Amino acid sequence: MAEVPDDARQVPADGESSREGIVEQSRAFLRTLRQSPQRGALLALAGALIVVVAATAASQIWLNVWTKAFYDSLSDRNMASFLRQLSLYVVIAGLLLVLNVAQMWLNLTMKMKLREALTRDLIAQWLTPRRAFLIADAGAIGVNPDQRIHQDAQHLAELSTDLAIGLLQAALLLVSFIGVLWALSSDVVFNLGGRRFHIPGYMVWSVLLYSGVASFVSWRTGGRLIPLNAEHYARESNLRFALVHAGIHSEGIAVYRGEAEEKGRLNEELDRLLVILRGLVSVTTRLTWVTAGYGWFTIVAPIIVASPAYFSGELTLGGLLMAVGAFGQVQSSLRWFVDNFGNIADWRATLLRVESFRSALQAMDRLGGGASRIALVVGVEARLRFDCLRVLSPIGDVTLEAPDVTIGPGERVLISGAPGAGKTSLFRAIAGLWSWGSGRIELPSDDEIMFMPKRPYIPDGSLRTVLAYPAAPGRFTPEDYAAALRRMGLDHLVAKLDEVARWDRELTDVEQQALAFARLPLHKPRWLIVDSAMNSLPVRAREAVLDLLRTELAATALVNISVPQGDEGSYTRVLRLVRNAQGECLAYPGGP
Repeated sequence: MAEVPDDARQVPADGESSREGIVEQSRAFLRTLRQSPQRGALLALAGALIVVVAATAASQIWLNVWTKAFYDSLSDRNMASFLRQLSLYVVIAGLLLVLNVAQMWLNLTMKMKLREALTRDLIAQWLTPRRAFLIADAGAIGVNPDQRIHQDAQHLAELSTDLAIGLLQAALLLVSFIGVLWALSSDVVFNLGGRRFHIPGYMVWSVLLYSGVASFVSWRTGGRLIPLNAEHYARESNLRFALVHAGIHSEGIAVYRGEAEEKGRLNEELDRLLVILRGLVSVTTRLTWVTAGYGWFTIVAPIIVASPAYFSGELTLGGLLMAVGAFGQVQSSLRWFVDNFGNIADWRATLLRVESFRSALQAMDRLGGGASRIALVVGVEARLRFDCLRVLSPIGDVTLEAPDVTIGPGERVLISGAPGAGKTSLFRAIAGLWSWGSGRIELPSDDEIMFMPKRPYIPDGSLRTVLAYPAAPGRFTPEDYAAALRRMGLDHLVAKLDEVARWDRELTDVEQQALAFARLPLHKPRWLIVDSAMNSLPVRAREAVLDLLRTELAATALVNISVPQGDEGSYTRVLRLVRNAQGECLAYPGGP
């Protein structure tokens, strides 16, 4: 495991980050969009959506006015007026159809562009040098970054688009139809116990009170959905990871007869998820009582509110239906919060996951801010040099027994250390992944150096792609590839050079490690830094690597950081790695 400073491990979990507030999270979200290369397309789509939604609202006002004339023609039994209104309806309906189709296209395109902007930004943030490596061990925030980048970004894009369009539409309809309701209420006089009185805009006040009560009750009932949804996504992710992990290691599980234990682990993950799902079921059920009951009463509520004006004679039948339609549009706009409370809670939870992950990635650049740093420089001379190098870790500091070490071209150097002595910390310091400590590391240029971690990276694609990585496959000839494979005893793979497969699953661990070393005769690095990777090779393959370094790559310097293997005679120098458990530990900002 990577030795990560405490301030990385203390990156707030999703639930804790909610204290920052929805305002700050929304600002961060908008800043991301403003800085995105897709900003221009998003602004154009947003402008087009505003125009289309506004035109739709205007057309619905026109349709509402048409309702009065149409039903009055029926009430008056006026055939000519009836036919005129039918012709007008065709025009209004046709216009609304065109606007609805245009809005759907813009909606889907906006979702696609928004998802592209979010996903590209998260990928760029994640793969900023060192961040993906550091956040992997930063606690819950670093678990399953693939879900944050893929599923959460997609969900946030879809919810943001739907909610923004819905809110815009509701706001425009609210402003438009409140005026209609106010006008329809202006001449209504109430007669109560022989007393006549007038309430200006009484239909407006009625719908505001009606919708306000329902919104308040919905908020009080469904408030728990926000933290529950945030935890729901995290636990779904954990279960999916556990299932994938069991599937990948199914052979090992079967060999060890570990099915029962794995079943127990998976059931534990499922049980943790079910606790949250039961909470969601309970809260959603209570919320449904409010929203569904509100919806059923809404069928008669506008008629009840408008009935005094109708029975007093101030409204005709067409006027009554026009008032009912306007009341319905206003209360529908006001109940937007009620209808979308679950989606709003889901949006906020998803925004929290995306923004907390993005913030945590950026926080990786500030880790260990109070600790001293190792000076890592590219020298002008062809050499690797350590000057008073000391690598800090949570369990003490790691040093070489010799304070000043210079390694020249063609040297074979073994840096030997016992298990737990900090070999991987030293390797990561040389690779520039771990900077906490003191002293100085002077490296040759990047294009001359190759690092070999304990676990080889095998990318997807053909074997040519795997061997050429990170270069393009066309850089080497078929003969080069075949010779490299044969050199490492991988003759059986020569015929599969163009085969595309998941080679990290198709090949054994030993074959994968041998494949990584087969890159050496292709890339011909001037410097090779190895972190115990040669230990997993069989004796014959290890001898092949050393023979390659003695012949074709005689000018290549080898620095093998490893436990003693009894082959010290193959090296020109052996250096000892020393860990001082009582020495200075990494000073973590905000740590204990």
